[in-house]
Amino acid sequence: MAFFLVTIAPLSPKGSWGPNVGEYLKEEIAAEALTRNIPAFSRFLESAAFSNGEILNYQNIAAECGVSAPTVKQYFQILEDTLIARSLPAFQKRPKRRVIQAPRFYFFDVGLANFLLKRSEIVPRSENFGRAFEHFIFQELSAHSRYSGLDYPIAYWRTASQLEADFILGDHQVVVEVKGTEQAAAHHLRGLKAFGEEYKTKHSILVSLDAKPRIVDGISILPWDIFLKRLWAGELVS
Repeated sequence: MAFFLVTIAPLSPKGSWGPNVGEYLKEEIAAEALTRNIPAFSRFLESAAFSNGEILNYQNIAAECGVSAPTVKQYFQILEDTLIARSLPAFQKRPKRRVIQAPRFYFFDVGLANFLLKRSEIVPRSENFGRAFEHFIFQELSAHSRYSGLDYPIAYWRTASQLEADFILGDHQVVVEVKGTEQAAAHHLRGLKAFGEEYKTKHSILVSLDAKPRIVDGISILPWDIFLKRLWAGELVS
């Protein structure tokens, strides 16, 4: 787990992210005249950090920033256009259940989200650890999609009754749930099982901190490092 802990470690205000965020606001936003209300955009960045990995609610964020919902949408688009962040669309192919349609949002790097949130430490087994772990896996999936040349789409799936699968790869060939637990249990598989009831998948995977891989009810429970090795070896998506 050492590599993962280094990857998600927060950077101090004196670290590299501090100057980078300031430079981004000055050069990417002000110099290019993408937005003129820099104080509001600064407040938006903090709100966006709290939205990292979450389903976007433009109205709530607009109220926090003191701007309109359309302006917030523009701000998020600016982050995507300048490659600072990306949205994760909802998977909506012929759903049997009522599903959430709004996108989820991720910064391009876990460290940037940690800096904006002023996190001093991410403790294993904490809620922040689970969120950072999920973000880390998303970064790897995004990188693999591009660098492998496969360019497969990535989406998430969530029903109105809160059943969820974190990442749907391709045309539901692979479905992935991420849990920052050292002992995956039956209740961690509910979303994957529900998705499998609606769509036929090639691989249904729970990525966790478990010590060894195992299979439960047809679902592969994989330690994160083994999952990444299989992903980059081309064993999961082709």
